Amino acid sequence: MESVGSLVGSPWIYAVVALSVLLDVFLPVLPSGVLVITAAAASTAAYVPDILVLTLCAATASVLGDLVAYRLAWRGGPRLDRALARSRRLRGAQERLGAALARGGGGLVVLARFAPAGRSVVSLGAGAARHRARDFLPWSALAGLTWAGYSVALGYFGGQWLGATWLAAAVSVGALLAAGAGAGYLMRKPHPAKAG
Repeated sequence: MESVGSLVGSPWIYAVVALSVLLDVFLPVLPSGVLVITAAAASTAAYVPDILVLTLCAATASVLGDLVAYRLAWRGGPRLDRALARSRRLRGAQERLGAALARGGGGLVVLARFAPAGRSVVSLGAGAARHRARDFLPWSALAGLTWAGYSVALGYFGGQWLGATWLAAAVSVGALLAAGAGAGYLMRKPHPAKAG
């Protein structure tokens, strides 16, 4: 944790976090959540200019990544449309997202931010289905802020309770993965109207 603590104590941590969170919409295998949690856990032992800046940095990068994916899918063209049409998961996500946004309930966007690859599916699906940005953006901002606040809180409080150790980071990452598994389950769960 000491080597991570030296990175956390420098302004570079914000750039590394922002880049990781921004790009993980395209490469969901990037460990941006792990990085945010580890930085927050290490901050309990090292001087960090402001833990709030870490939260805002991660949230802003999350929203920007969503918007880049949204715009790319919006402009996608026939090749992207064919790829989305072949994916049953993306088609289902587009349908659920469209219904949720139409009735003003974009909670699916927030929930998807926690699910593995859910952010990618929802951002690309919203753009490909050409949902209005004014319907998608507020929910994306809420999702980014909720996810960043939760991740930073996990790392920070894990570091407070267990010390700035790898154990604290591992326990906090476990809690993030559990939230992701729960979000993934809720996203796949059939709606009552469809089940009947």
